[in-house]
Amino acid sequence: MTKPTRTDAPEIAAAERLAPDFLTPEAPAFKIVSWNLLRRVGAAIEDVIALIEQESPDLLLMQEATRAIGFLKERVGGHYAWSPLPGRIHGLAMWSPTPFPTPPRTVTLPSGAIVHRVCQVLDLGTFGVANVHLSHGQMLNRRQLRRIVAGLPPRAAVLGDYNIVGPALVPGFRDVGPRRPTHAMIEVLPLRLDRCLTRGLVCRDSAVLPRGPSDHRPIVVHLCPEPETTAPQTLRGMAAAAARLRRAGARARIGRRDPEC
Repeated sequence: MTKPTRTDAPEIAAAERLAPDFLTPEAPAFKIVSWNLLRRVGAAIEDVIALIEQESPDLLLMQEATRAIGFLKERVGGHYAWSPLPGRIHGLAMWSPTPFPTPPRTVTLPSGAIVHRVCQVLDLGTFGVANVHLSHGQMLNRRQLRRIVAGLPPRAAVLGDYNIVGPALVPGFRDVGPRRPTHAMIEVLPLRLDRCLTRGLVCRDSAVLPRGPSDHRPIVVHLCPEPETTAPQTLRGMAAAAARLRRAGARARIGRRDPEC
């Protein structure tokens, strides 16, 4: 199958995007799409293929993916990993057009009384990505989130269906995903359940995509690591400005004490 033409960045292999020059401002960002498919009655494999062809993501994260979504490998190629929820027909899935640098691992989360939750974690080398579908309980899902971020590298992104209402409040992480609602509860109350939290990363662009047959709308983010020199440069700039102000003040005081004749 012919690979879709990219429109958002030059055609650069994902492995090359993870090279050291990925840290430079000129390097293209890593494009991630996340979508809750709504198991069995929502988005089917044809809808996922259409999304891949439209967006050409470097990484596609899916929640409520059934076994049938695994046929992506036969239909469009690429690489696929599925982590079903214990005792459920659906789970979390990742698709990439290029091989995963390391196999995604499954992390067991604190579970509620009914649904046992897991998380998918992928180490890209430059940063880590967690694919999540958290519980509905507002204390439990925040506890699950804390468990996830505790095992992530310094640079990391957590994307997926948070089921969180209000701020996530995870120390060290910023909410960089799109701000528009992604889900309508009972088709009435709009909620922003699908999110992206990052640490040590810059989000160059984000968007909410058309919903399609699911009850969630996909989100897309373009991420790149923060330069390690950002903070020191800022501090040096502030110190230099303060020094210039001190020197200017000293010259003004000398001028007042010793007026020209």
